[in-house]
Amino acid sequence: MRSAVSFGLKTVLPAGDEPEEPLAPPRNKGMSDMRHLVGVVLAIVLAAALFFAASWGYLKLLIGPAGSGALPAGGGSLLHNHAVLEGFGALLGVGLVAGLLIAVPRISPLAAGLPGLVLLGWTGLYLFSVRRAVQYIPLKTRPYGAGFEAMLFGGVLALVGLAMIIPLFVPSRWRSKPVVISPAPYAGDPAPYAGSTATFPDLQATQTMQADDGLLSDWTKPQPQVDPNNPGTPPQAPW
Repeated sequence: MRSAVSFGLKTVLPAGDEPEEPLAPPRNKGMSDMRHLVGVVLAIVLAAALFFAASWGYLKLLIGPAGSGALPAGGGSLLHNHAVLEGFGALLGVGLVAGLLIAVPRISPLAAGLPGLVLLGWTGLYLFSVRRAVQYIPLKTRPYGAGFEAMLFGGVLALVGLAMIIPLFVPSRWRSKPVVISPAPYAGDPAPYAGSTATFPDLQATQTMQADDGLLSDWTKPQPQVDPNNPGTPPQAPW
């Protein structure tokens, strides 16, 4: 490797001797696995929220205002109906959580994809065998089970499941965001000092050009005397 040549305050590296930039460290596979593990935990939380909160809220909206089959709120306003407000609040809360798990890129796609696959699988089972699909619903005697059954019959579970599996088909959601590091400054380059023309000892040590090796040596080095009467002496340059 050739040495650097220093002129004044700036150290110049010969061609091909530029310092190599540090490579980015390889991505930690353990961190990616941990992200997907957290996604599985979030999927369980979202599934519980769908079954308990969303089913309860949907049942409130379905049978709460109507009562015995008449128009909701007697055909008037629903803004003062507590059952409607509670049902809408439950559905909006679960919808907000599901939307965040679907849209946030840093969250594993398993968080929303796994519950979505379960909902689509339940809907498929309902199409093939209604009795089995209803039989597998837990807590059917409670409002949660009754609301889940109503969403299954109305096709709500199929629509929600289709929206929740979208992150599974986005390749970037399966990869962690790469960490970009800036290259470290070259240790041989001194920090510039504005307005100064002083030289430093460490810079002088990098100088490899000497007076004996440059073009000026032909002008400054004394030439030997040549005898013109000696035919074996090579001719001397005029300078």
